[in-house]
Amino acid sequence: MELIINIFSLVGSLALFLFGMKTMSEGLEKFAGDRLRSILAAMTKNRMMGVLTGILITALIQSSSATTVRVVSFVNAGLMTLGQSIGVIMGANIGTTVTAWIISAVGFKVNIAAFAIPLLAIGMPLIFSNKGNRKSIGEFVFGFSFLFMGLAFLQEAATAMNIGDMVASMLSHVPQDSFLTILLFVIVGALVTMIVQASAATMAITLMLFGMNIPGFGFEQAAALAMGQNIGTTITAFMASLTANTQARRAALAHMFFNVFGVVAFLIVFYPACDAVSWFVDSIMGGGNDLFKLSAFHTAFNIINTLLLIGFVRQIEMLVCRVLPMKAQEEDYRLRFISGGLLSTAELSIMEAQKEIHHFAERCQRMFTFVPELMQIQDETEFNKLFSRIGKYENITDSMEMEIAAYLNKVSEGRLSDASKSQIQKMLRQITELESIGDSVYNLGRTLNRHRMHCQDDFTPEQTQHMQTMLQLVEGSLDEMMKRIDLTAPRTNITKSINIEHEINNYRKQLRNQNLHDVNAGLYSYQLGVFYVDFISECERLADYVMNVVQAGKGLSNDFEDRPRNGQG
Repeated sequence: MELIINIFSLVGSLALFLFGMKTMSEGLEKFAGDRLRSILAAMTKNRMMGVLTGILITALIQSSSATTVRVVSFVNAGLMTLGQSIGVIMGANIGTTVTAWIISAVGFKVNIAAFAIPLLAIGMPLIFSNKGNRKSIGEFVFGFSFLFMGLAFLQEAATAMNIGDMVASMLSHVPQDSFLTILLFVIVGALVTMIVQASAATMAITLMLFGMNIPGFGFEQAAALAMGQNIGTTITAFMASLTANTQARRAALAHMFFNVFGVVAFLIVFYPACDAVSWFVDSIMGGGNDLFKLSAFHTAFNIINTLLLIGFVRQIEMLVCRVLPMKAQEEDYRLRFISGGLLSTAELSIMEAQKEIHHFAERCQRMFTFVPELMQIQDETEFNKLFSRIGKYENITDSMEMEIAAYLNKVSEGRLSDASKSQIQKMLRQITELESIGDSVYNLGRTLNRHRMHCQDDFTPEQTQHMQTMLQLVEGSLDEMMKRIDLTAPRTNITKSINIEHEINNYRKQLRNQNLHDVNAGLYSYQLGVFYVDFISECERLADYVMNVVQAGKGLSNDFEDRPRNGQG
């Protein structure tokens, strides 16, 4: 029974450590908010600044995996180039070594848990503050406390279970001076980190075991374990990128290549490298703490690896582009900027959703351009081919609406400000209206198809001209919508959209009245008039949906709220 309790205590201590790291990281990210994106945008103009940015951010949030996942998210959202991301990833690998230095300095020598508990008293009023920044700072304080409490409990649980004796017993069957043993530790480090998905946690365990002076687990074995962690940590970003676009997957692959290259290079000179680090700590740093040797090796590994590859960013970019070529998927459905695997802080998630909505609107606009083409086609085969294409786009808009809505609902489950909640509601309305635009465009195509199948008469030149004019007005409305929905473009006045909306409404009424007169005058058949009016009315209905998108984005009172959605206003 005691053994079971000790096992659960060990796992629980590790869970507390990981939870503390996660909470501390999220607290800092929430506090940074938009500033984090601004820092990344401003400080990644060249390779060295990208590296320094990666070091800074990772040192603050104490997780290279978190930084790398965020970088993959930025690449996925088109906010960072692949080349910029590689520099930040290199820096993230260096920044994560700060955790090892902190643990080496105070983690096992000072009862940090005794200081951690009073910190909770400081963090508690901040957690319950109404101000978001104070809450975020409170989360950081709580995360910091949990992290070191978990570290202290981890050491206690390991001592109670005699982990040192267990590891020594297992290592007694392994050759001590064999290079194969070093390779084995590299593999074990990679596997454990893949499972835990936090290299800092694996490094803490390695430092703890190294500090126990276990026979057969010396500096070289611990260093090999640390190198393996650098490979294992790449799995987090790689998994996050699986559902992302090609550029994001390339960023994750570059991360994996960078770390694997470093491990292979260091294995070639492994023993001399260990000797050099030992000499540096003993001679330059004055020795005193063996844990510093492992931290120094971890830091040296990542710094030297960065120095070796920083001049070959362009080549790394070319390599991953060759391994993962960009495929033309214009008509295939794939969310470009968001995915479940990249869900992170509310700020970043909302921004990614906004980018995706803009992409959604672009697809709707492209879909609309098929309608004028459809009117001009005489060949039956070509007509059916383009009409099928419109149908495919309509199915895509349905899927995009559902997936973006599911993503936004998932985001809304987190802690959000009132402004963020309101923003999500506006975005949900926008995607509903954009899906309606897709339906309306398909209805236009279907009207032309029905006319082709069931009516012997062609549209008169006057009808064709009126239909083209209406399409041009709708096109202008869509152009104004795209200006409003583009977050990078200067804000435009909604007045122009309103004026176009009124012009379309008035033009539809004029054409409907003219149609009644022309049918009664016998200028064309009643059946042809029905298809003509259906087309004109659908254009007006489409413009209503466009206006709804504009108004949802503006967030003001809807002057057209009472207008019937069927376009009969």
